[in-house]
Amino acid sequence: MAISNLTVSQPGPTPGISKGGTEFNVVILGAGLNSLNVSIAFHKAYGMRSLTVMRTPVAMNERTVTSAHVALGAEASDCDLKDALVQIAKDKPVKRPTLLLANADSFISFIDTYRAELEEHYLLAQVDSASLAKLADKAHFQEACNELDIPTIPTEVVDFSRYGGADFDAPEQLPWAYPIIGKPANTADYARVKFPGKRKVFVLKSQAEYKELVAKLGDAGFTGRFLFQELIEGDDTSEYSITGYRSRSGDVTLTCAAQVLLGEHTPDALGRPAAMLTGPHRGIVAQFEKLLDHVDYVGFANVDLKVDPRNGTAYFLELNPRLGRNNHYVTAAGGSYPEHIVADLIDDAPLERVRAEEQHLYSILPTRLVKHYVTEPELRAQLDSAVRAHGVDNPYRYAPEGAWMKGFALASGLRQVQKFRKYYPKATRTGF
Repeated sequence: MAISNLTVSQPGPTPGISKGGTEFNVVILGAGLNSLNVSIAFHKAYGMRSLTVMRTPVAMNERTVTSAHVALGAEASDCDLKDALVQIAKDKPVKRPTLLLANADSFISFIDTYRAELEEHYLLAQVDSASLAKLADKAHFQEACNELDIPTIPTEVVDFSRYGGADFDAPEQLPWAYPIIGKPANTADYARVKFPGKRKVFVLKSQAEYKELVAKLGDAGFTGRFLFQELIEGDDTSEYSITGYRSRSGDVTLTCAAQVLLGEHTPDALGRPAAMLTGPHRGIVAQFEKLLDHVDYVGFANVDLKVDPRNGTAYFLELNPRLGRNNHYVTAAGGSYPEHIVADLIDDAPLERVRAEEQHLYSILPTRLVKHYVTEPELRAQLDSAVRAHGVDNPYRYAPEGAWMKGFALASGLRQVQKFRKYYPKATRTGF
């Protein structure tokens, strides 16, 4: 692929100015809400336009006022992407420090692969290769939690690199009653395989379904590790998310936690939060900070949790070495995360500890739909109070956006109503 004729949309990217007075640029990898939320955060904090570099163009990234864009084409390889990023840096008329940010597992892995070449042109806030490999793997993450007595869900780990061999370790029977959860330890490994009925998360209802999934994974050539877990009951509201930043000096400077009110339920998006209520949640935040310190983490991190309604135990599910798709909840609660990475990497300056704890509703769903599923009286009262005080923080309704994005917000909300009617017409005890 030729990268000499890269076309940047107009108007192009514009710089931000740090508190230390330094002009800087931001380049964001990937398309969709993952990237849009990041460009919104930098636009809100600094009034700047980032540059979003994507393979296949997505309308929300093309139409937003918060970012210019470059589309390389669906056929672009990782090497093509690396070459394009180098070319973009070389072609800049004004050489400014530039943050390179990724908010998807595949792009985190890409940056790690080409770190040496990219660091010549960009500032990276990403843990080293060894730490990244461990943290991206849910099985390794559980081991780190066990060292700190942080609860994790009972799990059987199956190594499919041994599939077909005498040492293949898939248990004949799992030690829990069905239904049981199945999911990959590393989503980047899992993204490379295809097979009929592939899902992000499996809810296995019988021994036969377990055996069938093991065979499908092995026969499809999956060689990563796969997790089978006891199903902890509780609907979407039993799930939580924490996002934070830990600086190069070893200080956790930002945390924000949110309770999921409603998640997506289509097969390809099961488990993605779509409406979240921020709040203090200081107990789990303290455990999150302890975990980041334990692994000497640097950069943005996001963890998912589930609270067992039987005993209140908060189980840590995974640590994502990125902001997380729905990071706009941090922006909604007043946690300006761009200021933390800019202070750390651009100004090399200390930043006061920020806990974004005020209750705000982040949602990409119609509020009436969210309220239909939130039936617990106290939580419903908190939701109503947050909406009365602050309205609804929907990234598609970011005030500076134009008419197209506002129309997209309306159309997207209507599509979501249709999806919930089809896949999750009423709340269940398990969220499935």
